[in-house]
Amino acid sequence: MTPTAPAASAAEEYATLLNRVRRDRRVLGLVLTGSRAREGLATEYSDYDVYLVVADGTEDPELGEGPLAALIRRDARLDVMVLPLTEFRQHALPGSGTEWNRYAFTHAKVEMDTADGLIGDLVTAKGTLGRAEGVVLAPEYLDAFLNSAYRCLKSARDGQPLAAGLDAAEAVPYYLTYLFAAHNRVRPYNKYLAWELRHHPLSRPEWSPERLLPLLGRVLAADGAPAAVRTLFNELEPHARAWGHGPVLDAWGDDLLLLRGATD
Repeated sequence: MTPTAPAASAAEEYATLLNRVRRDRRVLGLVLTGSRAREGLATEYSDYDVYLVVADGTEDPELGEGPLAALIRRDARLDVMVLPLTEFRQHALPGSGTEWNRYAFTHAKVEMDTADGLIGDLVTAKGTLGRAEGVVLAPEYLDAFLNSAYRCLKSARDGQPLAAGLDAAEAVPYYLTYLFAAHNRVRPYNKYLAWELRHHPLSRPEWSPERLLPLLGRVLAADGAPAAVRTLFNELEPHARAWGHGPVLDAWGDDLLLLRGATD
């Protein structure tokens, strides 16, 4: 019986893919995202998340090469998406319908690019939040955080702990999106939040991973949610005002008293 060859490792399969597409004139770029693109995050279970950017119209059979769609796969070793350049230009940007995927391109590695660096420029635009974007996005998410925080505290006051806990949980993504937008940054996926805070710290010690992560944990806990939500608000308010978002806060009028804990 002929012995079965050992299965290729994820790293070997990724190297094979990279060598293959570097010889294909239709492929303009290869972008590595996910845990493998972020130092210290990959585990033995991590696959290689890959975006192949191809020239528009490259599925023409007259080119005499195999269909690039055959490279698409999603398994335990490789997760490969093939996007035409026109589609990649808009992918993960506001209005694309794939905004949820934007952080994938923050800290991504461009392993293959065009001579003029086009793919790298597009990845940078996706993975960073422009100042103009932050100016629009931050107040919207601050207001959304205030709404969920207020509902949490009001439900806790009225003896509805389940509602308070649900509103506290909803407040967290709004809070984080605002916090990162105020720093002109894309909010990380939850899986990468601790890594992001440690490797790319925010501007204040209260947002260090040692301080913020346990506080967020208390927000999500059944008993401590209202008090933790109030702490989030009270620590955030002076900075929000310094960032020019006082009008968003002041629009809440006397409801700020409940948020601050000045009244129950």
